[in-house]
Amino acid sequence: MPSEISRRQLLQMGGIGCLNLSLPQLLRADQQTVSESKARRADSCIMIFLNGGPSHLDMWDMKPNAPAEIRGEFKPVSTTVPGIQLSEHLPRLGKLAHETTIVRSVHHGVNNSHAAAVYAALTGHDRGENGGGAKPTDYPAIGSVLGKVYPPVKPVVPYVSMPYITKEGAGGPPQPGFFGGWLGRTYDPLFVLRDPNATDFQVQELSPPAEVPSVRLQSRQELLRSIRSNPTARMDRLAREMNGFQQNAFDLLTSNSTQQAFRIEQESDRTRDSYGRNIYGQSVLLARRLIEAGTRMACVSWAPDANATWDTHGGNFNSLKTKLLPQLDAAVSSLLNDLLARGMLERTLVVVTGEFGRSPKVNAAAGRDHWNFCYGLMMAGGGIKRGHVFGASDKIGGRPSSNPVTPSDIIATVYNCLGISKELELRDGLDRPYTLVPWGDVIEDVLI
Repeated sequence: MPSEISRRQLLQMGGIGCLNLSLPQLLRADQQTVSESKARRADSCIMIFLNGGPSHLDMWDMKPNAPAEIRGEFKPVSTTVPGIQLSEHLPRLGKLAHETTIVRSVHHGVNNSHAAAVYAALTGHDRGENGGGAKPTDYPAIGSVLGKVYPPVKPVVPYVSMPYITKEGAGGPPQPGFFGGWLGRTYDPLFVLRDPNATDFQVQELSPPAEVPSVRLQSRQELLRSIRSNPTARMDRLAREMNGFQQNAFDLLTSNSTQQAFRIEQESDRTRDSYGRNIYGQSVLLARRLIEAGTRMACVSWAPDANATWDTHGGNFNSLKTKLLPQLDAAVSSLLNDLLARGMLERTLVVVTGEFGRSPKVNAAAGRDHWNFCYGLMMAGGGIKRGHVFGASDKIGGRPSSNPVTPSDIIATVYNCLGISKELELRDGLDRPYTLVPWGDVIEDVLI
């Protein structure tokens, strides 16, 4: 067994996600800060992204008076807010309607390509049907921007995405909208690609090799401290190459807040059961733990590939009622209740959305097809109005009938809650300026 941790082992321990980015790189990138904004309503954000396109007509914009081929199989039920109804398969969320805003009038220009629609929904930039995988020239994810502008005050990873790097179809390229884009790879998230519901769940990227006990990491820290306090001391090769950011990487690796956040097994069985004993429910629980530890952005992408879950071209009602909606209902309701109980919801923005909705008319396969012309989403906490519905769709849920908004408006509103101007100018690695969401308008009517 080696007597000390090597530089190579240090870099391996500091690998970020599947891209092998070092923790020193990540921490170096997070040094650019800005002053706190007085208008900042939320400190962090949890994005639950229903990848594939959830059916707004069977969730939070039901049309019980429409013809059978439009209204589908599900019945609407009353909620805690008079006049607001949700699907019968979202009973627990119905009991929390007084804490949420439902937006029923979102639309954009992408109907075929999941990748392009995801990019629009997550960044506010509608590039039409120009699909394809993630590119370094893409606009950055919300978490990437948030990690740059407001780095965590604790030694934790600023932006985490889980439990998949969602592909554009099985075997396809990674979808855009989740990465650092032109901000650079140091602003990519830590991808947690292991099932938090597994009994052996562990984030190896943040764990030292088994043969390196914590006492050795601590001794190396002491060496670095002595070198900084005594500049005449002889430095070995490792010490010469290490700088303050690498010291911070040590702090991140060994910090109690980081390590504790990923120890989901410490949650009670009752709590874990409440969220749902499945990969998505436990990912949402892990998102809560990360935000509680100081992470700025936690994103749950609810599909291994675009066609795997919410893309219900066939068997829409069976998939929704037997699996998708019960899992979503359990996870999101438990999250909101947990954030309320911990006094965290006021400063945590929760967004539940997908890249588009589903077609009003049920097809021959008992499914609904892509529908970008009108869809809905749910928001809560972090400066969002409670017990509110914004916008409306027509009598079949096909087009907005009042207050139409686009993803750019939604993203501008999210940034506003997080104290970031939609007009903020950031620069890429070549010092070229970019404005975050110049054509988005903050939706003032959904804000407190």
